[in-house]
Amino acid sequence: MHRIWAIIERDLRRFRRSPTLVLVSMIMPVLQLVVLGHAFGGRVKNLEIGVVDQDHGVPAVKLKEMFQAVAANARAFETIAYSDQASALRDLHNGKISGVLHIPPHFSRRVLAGANPRIALIEDNSDQFASATLEGTLNALLGPYNQTPPPPRLSGAVTLSVVEIYPYVPYVQYLLPGSIVLAIFVSAMIGGGIIFIDDKARGLHEGYLVTPIRKFELILGFTLAGAAKAIVAGTVLVVAGSLIAGIPHPLDPLRLARLMLMVVTTALALISMMFLLMVRVSDPLIPRAVYGVLSTVLFYPSGAVYPVKAFPPWMQAIAVVDPFTYAVHGFKELVLKNTGLAAIGTDLGVLVGFTVLTMALATVLFRRTL
Repeated sequence: MHRIWAIIERDLRRFRRSPTLVLVSMIMPVLQLVVLGHAFGGRVKNLEIGVVDQDHGVPAVKLKEMFQAVAANARAFETIAYSDQASALRDLHNGKISGVLHIPPHFSRRVLAGANPRIALIEDNSDQFASATLEGTLNALLGPYNQTPPPPRLSGAVTLSVVEIYPYVPYVQYLLPGSIVLAIFVSAMIGGGIIFIDDKARGLHEGYLVTPIRKFELILGFTLAGAAKAIVAGTVLVVAGSLIAGIPHPLDPLRLARLMLMVVTTALALISMMFLLMVRVSDPLIPRAVYGVLSTVLFYPSGAVYPVKAFPPWMQAIAVVDPFTYAVHGFKELVLKNTGLAAIGTDLGVLVGFTVLTMALATVLFRRTL
């Protein structure tokens, strides 16, 4: 019994001597409750929808005015006027807008004649939450619009024709980009956090510290070594996950090349972030305790499981500075839409800039003493 109590006492003393670990253990349940409580089930707002009006008649103007009223009050979407359908569809494919509302020529004439007037919603259905919100809002809007139709000949009620530019996206496919990023993060946490601190605690880094090697070279070497492990994990998830989720043409060489570029960029960004967070840490328990906090704060606000547009403003602010957000968005564009590099240029730029910034800060903070 005395031996058992001695083990318990030793662990309790070590726990007490690490105030950061104590703080994290108390904050983690509250943080997880708050973040998860707001990450699911929110209303999607401020979606951007392009409006192409090829009619310009009075009924079309009335319809656009109702769109503006919904945008100003419910804020489910914001309208952007386009002069031609081609530019609107190009922005839709590149992810700049969430849908295109097309008012065809002779729409007003058909409304006044009661000859089955139609408008079309061309939507980015790779995000089922956003597309369902657009469809529901526009269908609800057409009810008041059709309350006072002209005397019908065929039918004066305006109907909405939904055009989906991508095949149906099951939720397992929607979750795949986030799973890829999470796998890379776990490898980054182990390779850039836990192993780094454990080696430091065992004195294995003393051999590096007595050499004339520069601090930047040390950080770069650690980052590349950790990124190699994360790249392997990301590659496995890209291939195996695509096969499991039923992604079309998962082994297409061009698609895999673009995905590998995203995997490498994400791995470097997350590994450099972990070295920045752990560069001054010596307690091997800290990275294990911080893992739960980081996975919650970084993963769920990134849009991996629910659209960022549905989050409250404070969570959207987290998403803006969260590297997961740009990694998840980039993988969604490549995995779900099979787009080109133009659609992920911003994501790649942010992740590269984040890598450079975090490596520079880690170099400044790195100490050549244990």
